[in-house]
Amino acid sequence: MKITIYAFDGVTMFHLSVPQMVFDEVARLGLGDWQTVLFSDRAGSVQTAEGYSIGGIRGLSAAEDADVVVVPSWVDDGRDPRPAFRRALINAHERGATVAGLCLGAIAVADAGLLTGRSAVTHWHSVDRLAARHPDITVDASVLYLDHGDVVTSAGTASAIDACLHIVRTRLGADAANRVARSLVVAPHREGGQAQYIERPISVGAGSEPIAATSAWALLHLDEELSVERLAEVAHMSRRSFIRAFRVTTGSTPAAWVRSRRLDAARSMLETTDLSIDQIAASCGFGNPVTLRQNFASAFGSTPSSYRRRFDARR
Repeated sequence: MKITIYAFDGVTMFHLSVPQMVFDEVARLGLGDWQTVLFSDRAGSVQTAEGYSIGGIRGLSAAEDADVVVVPSWVDDGRDPRPAFRRALINAHERGATVAGLCLGAIAVADAGLLTGRSAVTHWHSVDRLAARHPDITVDASVLYLDHGDVVTSAGTASAIDACLHIVRTRLGADAANRVARSLVVAPHREGGQAQYIERPISVGAGSEPIAATSAWALLHLDEELSVERLAEVAHMSRRSFIRAFRVTTGSTPAAWVRSRRLDAARSMLETTDLSIDQIAASCGFGNPVTLRQNFASAFGSTPSSYRRRFDARR
């Protein structure tokens, strides 16, 4: 799979490196034949915001056969994309490539008309700017990324990692995304808005150790009843204190966190085992296949059976 990443004068090295880091790791781990290419309005070099010159940049023609076109950020002054670059994004989208606008890159994607009548997310300090610039777009600041299937946008800075891992997950499955995340030492899946950083890696420092220990315990007991009361009991805390400490530590509610971990476990079992849907539902703590299917469809837009057919790692 070919992934082209748009580079421009003034881009930060972090924004430019994130999609390369995530997608190149797929190839390094032997999970897929993925190739990343930097391109710009013209071939040559670009000057980063940090003052470094990056050469070997290809021209716009590099995007003509790309499977994914990434705009990793955008210029600080928010100027309109050049007509040729805008046309390159439109052409890529029309022939079926996925277009991803990460962080401020969502502005360029919106300017190309690829988000008209849709929802999008960008860095929190540019949410109002994007909404004013494109009133026909619903700007949702409550998520880390949004995926319409053909167009992906992400919130600020590090949320680009979440969006890129999501692209890996949709193309290669949860197990592949988890392996990439583990290799990069980042969370494989975070939920919620950019202001909350929900489900960030849990610190084991002073004050959060009971939450970290309880979370680790819960992962080993997903098949059991994991009410807030029971988790608080394991943490040796009152219900109210536990809920407050859990949200401060993880940014999530205990119920949402447990549901996400159960869904992660279900996806892994669907990919790597031949257990029946009934067995997976019981093993992950959903109790019955109906509850599993409802939660799975709500979270991933797919039934467990369809997901297994697509991502069965045993084939």
